[in-house]
Amino acid sequence: MRGVTYNIVLKRLLDVVGSVLLIVFLSPLLLLAAVMVRIKLGSPIFFTQERLGLNGKSFTIWKFRSMTNCVDENGEFLADEYRLTKFGKLLRDCSIDELPQLWNVIIGDMSLIGPRPFIAEYGSRYTAEQMRRHEVRPGISGWAQVMGRNSISWNQKFILDVWYVDNCSLFTDFNILLRTFPIVFGRAGVSAENHVTMPEWANAEIPVDDTPSE
Repeated sequence: MRGVTYNIVLKRLLDVVGSVLLIVFLSPLLLLAAVMVRIKLGSPIFFTQERLGLNGKSFTIWKFRSMTNCVDENGEFLADEYRLTKFGKLLRDCSIDELPQLWNVIIGDMSLIGPRPFIAEYGSRYTAEQMRRHEVRPGISGWAQVMGRNSISWNQKFILDVWYVDNCSLFTDFNILLRTFPIVFGRAGVSAENHVTMPEWANAEIPVDDTPSE
């Protein structure tokens, strides 16, 4: 099942029901994570940031905080590698920091499956082809995540995201969901090479004739 019926009706229903069930099932882990973030990193417990979502509209994403608030002598945050603690790295490696986004799914900002939402500041850098990734709701997991996560280049991410937009279906989402679990538990592709996170994106054209395979 693919097309308008799935994207507008069934996908949204599955998102809401799935997110509610996951919050209930994972509530002990969510509570434990919140308490540990408060103990290890202090307040606030949550990290929020403006991201681009469906149709390029910005929204506030929620995550468990994984970094300290350490700043330099000018009051600027230190580089990620200096602020990411062992506890924070564990949260990221296991994707526990992403779990508060289940709330984003419930309120309609996100989907369980879709292209990962990037920061709003990138909005002016997209080409017309890259902007197509916003034709669907962003997801907690997506095609680019199961095909390499942060170990692949920005350009590869955009190619895979646009492929997902053109091939979104119940089967595709189920396939991504099944591939997500071994990646999360195997902690694969959490960081880009020689970085503790993903480096900032510099704009690049998508080669429109490059079709990713499954």
